[in-house]
Amino acid sequence: MARTAHLPFTTALLVGLPVFWAYPEGLSAWRSVAIVTGWVCCGLLLACLLFIIREPWLAKYLGGLERMYTWHHWIGFAAYVVILGHPLALALDAWDEHPSLAWSVLSPWEQSWPGWLGWVSLLCLMVGMWITLASRIRYSTWRWLHTFLAVAVILAVGHLILLGLDYMLLWTPLLAMCFMAWRVIRSDCGTAAKPFVVTRVSKPAQDIVEVVLKPLLHPIVAKPGQFLLASFGDGPHFHGCREFHPFTISALSPSGELSLGIKALGDCTNHLQSVECGVATRLQGPFGSFLANQSTRPGLWVAGGIGITPFLAVLRAGPLKYPVQLLYLYRTEEDAAYLDELHAFAQHDTNFKFTAKNSGPYAPELSDILPTAAELRELDCYLCGPPGLVTATVSFLRKQGVPAERMFFERFDFR
Repeated sequence: MARTAHLPFTTALLVGLPVFWAYPEGLSAWRSVAIVTGWVCCGLLLACLLFIIREPWLAKYLGGLERMYTWHHWIGFAAYVVILGHPLALALDAWDEHPSLAWSVLSPWEQSWPGWLGWVSLLCLMVGMWITLASRIRYSTWRWLHTFLAVAVILAVGHLILLGLDYMLLWTPLLAMCFMAWRVIRSDCGTAAKPFVVTRVSKPAQDIVEVVLKPLLHPIVAKPGQFLLASFGDGPHFHGCREFHPFTISALSPSGELSLGIKALGDCTNHLQSVECGVATRLQGPFGSFLANQSTRPGLWVAGGIGITPFLAVLRAGPLKYPVQLLYLYRTEEDAAYLDELHAFAQHDTNFKFTAKNSGPYAPELSDILPTAAELRELDCYLCGPPGLVTATVSFLRKQGVPAERMFFERFDFR
């Protein structure tokens, strides 16, 4: 099975098993619909919880952490839409008996404990959906409000148990609780993370800091193009935010040391601009497969801003084995990181050609700075940078006839 099919297959399995197990027999049509929608929602929530588990082996199997998070958001939204049909179908079933009974089914004030738990769970799920759709919200607030999604799942489990759930179906709520506990203990609490310490700090550009991290116990085996989830703690004069954020590896050392480039994009990353040597750090990963399957064909690298880091990691690993053109875009001269180092690579590596361009506050005209359509169709194109730049470049390359299998990109737009 292709790796791209693992996410839909896993989703279908987690949805289909509860529905198959609990499929109603001998009930009215609307009550059957109510039961099926309830179990479909349970299966979707199971998949939703599975896809937020941050384990490198799981992310590799399911096609990457970013794809998992995308499915997590859309499956959560689908679960909310489906569960809205559950009380409505129950009300329509009661309507067939007598219209006055329909309101008693929908009214929270006329419920017993199972109904109250179900309604509160639905309200918590509504808050979770608002979080998913809200684009401008502080990261700390966003994380805190996700507690409502956990509460929604716990209340839903209580709703099922109080309704007299068949013991054979207890595996569904138990599995949901296991997925939540796995995420909290392994990822949020950091028990899966490895301890590192900051040994060197540099400032390659305005609002960008690069830190060198040394393993305290075991190193992390990673490749250029991958990223890590890092949580920075305290140092001699620095107090960390202790939140895990994704950062792309900018250099790897045979001794186990690695470097991360960090751009000030939010509260925590702004604070990290003043990080110092001696700060305790915990790392999870590695994740991602960007640049992992490079062929011997000539390549085009397009980097925007801090998106230069995965390409820098490849260049720092040694001379290139195939011709590469790098186009590096930045808004102002103060934002241009690693320029001297990149020019030095271009002088000493005949396979490497480098172009840097100040794009200013507006989107660049790609037709003026990218190779011709005929040249592009002969290149493997790797893109990394802000979502707007990546989306615009992918659209341009498609119009130039570059096939999808020759385009590889990574965005920095998931939390």
